[in-house]
Parts: sequence; C-alpha cells; structure tokens
Amino acid sequence: MIGVPGEFTTMSGRRLRDAVYETLVKEGMTNGSQVVIAGLSNVYSDYITTYEEYQEQRYEAASTIFGPHTLSAYIQQYRKLASALAQGKSVPSGPNTPNYRSKQLTFLGGVVYDGGDPGNIVTQPKSSYKVKSIVEVVFQTGHPKNNLFTNSTFLEVQCLDTTTGDWNVIATDSEWETKFKWVRTNLLEGKSHAVITWDIPLTTKPGIYRIKHFGYMKHLAEKITPFSGTSSQFSVTN
Repeated sequence: MIGVPGEFTTMSGRRLRDAVYETLVKEGMTNGSQVVIAGLSNVYSDYITTYEEYQEQRYEAASTIFGPHTLSAYIQQYRKLASALAQGKSVPSGPNTPNYRSKQLTFLGGVVYDGGDPGNIVTQPKSSYKVKSIVEVVFQTGHPKNNLFTNSTFLEVQCLDTTTGDWNVIATDSEWETKFKWVRTNLLEGKSHAVITWDIPLTTKPGIYRIKHFGYMKHLAEKITPFSGTSSQFSVTN
C-alpha cells in the first residue's frame, strides 16, 4: 500500500504502482501481491501529473506546483522506500517541514469591540410558513471572529415536542438548508447583525418551530462573553 500526500492522476498513479511493483520484483518480494495507492496521507502537496500531462496545463497540471518532473521525483523516492521495505532497512526521516507562522504577515485586524445588545431580535419570523418557503430572522450579534464555533454552530432550528415540551434540534449551520450571514451595520459603534435563513425542506414535519442564534461579544474592556438569542415561534404546514 503506497501512501501518497497528493492527488495523482490516473496515469501518474499507474506509473507509480508499476515502479514500486518492479522494485519489489527486483528485490524478490512480490509473492503475487497487488500494489495499491492510498491517498491523501499526512500532508497535501497538490496534484501530481505525468510529464506529458503537465505540458497541456489543464486543471490538474496547472495545480502540479512542483513542476513537470514532480512525478519522476516521487517515483525515485518511492523506489527507495520499496527497496528499503523489501530489505528490512530503515530510511532517514529527512528534514522537518519549516514553520513560517511567526514570519507570516496579516492585514486583517482583530475585533475591537461589539456594541448594541447581541442576541436581541431585529426581525422576527412570520407566524406561519409552508414547506419549501424560506424563514428569515435577524439578530443583533457580535463579530464571528470572537469564536468561530468550529465544533459547534452559530444557529439551531428547533422543533417543539408537544408531548414533553422539549425543543429538539433539527438543523444547524452545517445543513444545506440553513445560512448564516454576518453584516456590519455600524463600524464606529461596533454593531452588526446576524441574518439567519432556513429554506424549509420538503420533508419537514408540520409543527411549531423556532430559530436560536449563538455568538460571543467583545466588550471594551477586552472581555469576551457568550450570548444567545431565540426567535418567536412559528408554525410549518404542508
């Protein structure tokens, strides 16, 4: 199994497999085994095309960032790895990838402060909707850079369980039918709005719904605190 750190074209993959197989045959280590490519592994080095494909400069070739002989370099290294594997030898790990984060420049400023009353409603939803229509709710909010909610969500679409009284989450910002848009409304006062839309899927069950927004606001004293806001209830019918 060849672990590759990039996207090989079909012909590049065939040539790499053939090269590794030939090396293993030379070392007497095939035993009828099949050589396969597994990617992507560990890092991403973009596309790898053949020399001939590189000349055409189509999408994959134009994204082969190390030039026309990239595949040849990979084949050379994988031949060495295959030979070492067959002989039970170790290979040098090579140089570590340099870390340039301390040298990178950014022209994006940080969040100064958030004004207004984040979490408060600016525009409430209508009282009822039919499936395939769009719900739009606008909240006062803080800057999304205060917390990117990488493993969470800026919003929830909740449905009321009329038996228990619980609100069950049926959609977050990871669904195709929801959208979260941040809009700066007043730069000097640090005010902004979160425009949340829900394109009601055809499969949505009739019931009572609401939309909840989550965020963080930055105070003038640099303190960052969480907030949330909840829309009024609305019904969804077929």
